[in-house]
Formats: sequence, structure tokens, C-alpha cells
Amino acid sequence: MATTTIHETATNAMVPARQKPWPRWPYVEEADVQAVAEVVRAGTWSSNSGEEVRQFESEFAAYNNVKHAICVNSGNAALQIALAALGVRPGDEVIVPDYTYIATATAVLMNGAIPVLVDIDPQTYNIDPVAVRRAITPRTRAIIPVHFSGSVCAMDELAQIADEHHLVIVEDAAHSHGGTWKMKALGTIGDAGCFSFQASKNLNSGEGGCIVTDNDDVALICRAIASNGRVPRGIWYEHFINGSTFRMTEMQGALLRSQLTRLREQTARRDANGRFLNEQLTKIAGITPMLRDLDQELHPHHLYMFRYDESTFGLPKSTFVERLQAEGIPASPGYGMPLHAQPVFSGENIPPLFASHNAPHRDAFNYRNIDNPVVQKACDSEAVWITQAVLLAEPEEMNDIITAIRKISPTG
Repeated sequence: MATTTIHETATNAMVPARQKPWPRWPYVEEADVQAVAEVVRAGTWSSNSGEEVRQFESEFAAYNNVKHAICVNSGNAALQIALAALGVRPGDEVIVPDYTYIATATAVLMNGAIPVLVDIDPQTYNIDPVAVRRAITPRTRAIIPVHFSGSVCAMDELAQIADEHHLVIVEDAAHSHGGTWKMKALGTIGDAGCFSFQASKNLNSGEGGCIVTDNDDVALICRAIASNGRVPRGIWYEHFINGSTFRMTEMQGALLRSQLTRLREQTARRDANGRFLNEQLTKIAGITPMLRDLDQELHPHHLYMFRYDESTFGLPKSTFVERLQAEGIPASPGYGMPLHAQPVFSGENIPPLFASHNAPHRDAFNYRNIDNPVVQKACDSEAVWITQAVLLAEPEEMNDIITAIRKISPTG
């Protein structure tokens, strides 16, 4: 009978779990190149005079079963415009999770409003409805739930809170392309939803964004803000409200139309691979997949996330992530600090924006005193991310992730 020598065991330990590249992102087909080339050759590059962006808006609205889709030049701009269209004004407060990309909060600041940064649910890393309820004041105007990684927020609870306090909900759906919950597309549950098409996103054109809504008036205002205050079928040099130039180019529209044809299949693959990883990683001590809502039919997994227990592995998270990377798994420790610890919230830059408000109101900007323990733990020791492109690999290739983690685990 064959036996394994010490030398063979040591050699196997040195061989990375992953022996070949993961799928590249962005995924490019010749159809994408051709779509953009046709726009370039045609010379109609502005969405003011072209049809590609308009066609994409129509197709994206239909994909999400929503009445309106308004394309803009970034996800940040989408949030900023949607908040303004829904009535957020200088001095208003907008509740934002403390675990999100900076754009969720700076979009609030760009409207002269106050981002109130609250803690997250430890099982999902999404905004905690209990923390939302505690944060409401007479100045609160809106809530921005971020479907982080593509995992649906507690929308029933948030909708109830919004109804009780007459608040609007703007979904940050930057991670959510293709995701569904209770047969609704993520981003279409609140008053408006905002998508990003930045290069890392599941549907992307390098940069870009989109607002979706069923509210005709909100859609009209969003379009006006995005195009210097113009309204559809109005006179070109006639400007009805304050706006700016947030338009998307025709090249981006063409690229997004081509990319959209693959989104359904890609989302289904990410979802299936994410389910497999959840099932298998649950069996490894010290690794806890994020809780998935039973009513979420499709999880787009912009990130595959899990919680890591340093005490079980006997390694700091940074070392665990480094070892995963050495095994060929493109893991990340995620955000290194809560949003409230970012320099922009240091207290030196915020108050001058609101000098016209009274002193008690300005005290809301003392972010140094915020204590969101779940967010802090996620940043310091728990959260581990794996990029969405990994989940486009073949189902059997997910075993490389399992193998890599088992190699690092003290229990194997």
C-alpha cells in the first residue's frame, strides 16, 4: 500500500490551493467591442442626441420591472440626485450605515444634509433597523439602506419605520444588479434606487450610475437635475430648476446594453456558487457565512463575504487574508475603518458647510464620539471579502476556496 512521505506532505502544503487564474473582470466579448466601435464611428457620442443611453434606460427599467431608469455619470451622482429629487435639503438628516463606501455619505453631504452613521446587523452587515429607529430625530428626512454585497436589507422593518416617521427610502443598490427579494428587484423596493456601473460592479461601463423609480414626478426631477435643469421636450436653453451636467455618454450606454444581455446568467451563476460556499464554509469552525434572507431569490454577490473568528484560527485577520492570497484566493480584509473614522468626518471639514445652522444642530457632526461596535469588529477582525468575479468560475472550482481555508484552519 502506498504511503505519503514527510517530503510529499511538505510539498503539498507548499502548493497553492488554486493553480490557475480566476475569471477576469470585466468579462469582455467581441460584441462589447463592436457595440462601442459602432457608436464611435457614428460620431453621435452625446446622449443628448443619441439613442444608446435611452435604449439602455428602457431595457434596464424593463429588466427591473420599474417604470423609470435615469442614467447618470456615477453611482455617487445617482444618490445625490435621488436625495434632492425626494426633498432632502440642507440641514436635513439622512440615516446611513457606518459600513459602506464613502459615496453613500458624501452624496448626503453634497446636498448640504447630515449623514447620521449607524451600526449594522452582525449577521448581515446591513443597516440595523434598531439602530435606525434610535437615530431618528425631528430633522430626519431619509434612510439609505445599502444592500451590502448584494444581500437584501431588512426592508419590511425599514419600510415600517419610514411610514411611521414620514421618511423616504433611497436604496443604495451599487452591489445589487440582478438581485431579487420577494420577486422584486433590489433597488425597486423604496422610493428610489441607485445603481453604480463603476468598473468593479457586476454590470459596468467603467463609470456610470442609474436611478430607478416608479414615481413619475421623482423621475422628472431627476432627469432635470441631471441635465442642467431641462425637462423633456422643453426648449434647449430653458432651465426650470437648479441642476448640473451628470449625463452618461453614448459609448457607455452601448457597452451597458451589451453587458446587460449577460447579467441574468451571470447572476444565476454567482447565486448558485454563493449557495454552495455558504453550505460548505458552515462546516469549518471559525468561518461563518453571512445570513441570507430566506425571501431573497437571487443574491448577486458583488462580494462573497464571511465572518472570520480570530480566536478559532489563532491568527489575526490580516494574516489569515495574506495566507488566503498566497493560496491563490483573491481575498480582502475589506474596509480598514468605519465610515465615521474617515478624515472627511474629522470635524475640521464638516462644520463650515453648515455654518448657518444653530450650534446644537452642528453638534450632530461630532463623529469622533460615535460608537458602532459591530462595524468596528467587522473592520478590525471579522469581515473577509472575495471579489464577485471568482463566483463566475465553474461550480467545482469553488472547492479551491474550501481547500485553501481548510489548509489554514488549525483543525483542517
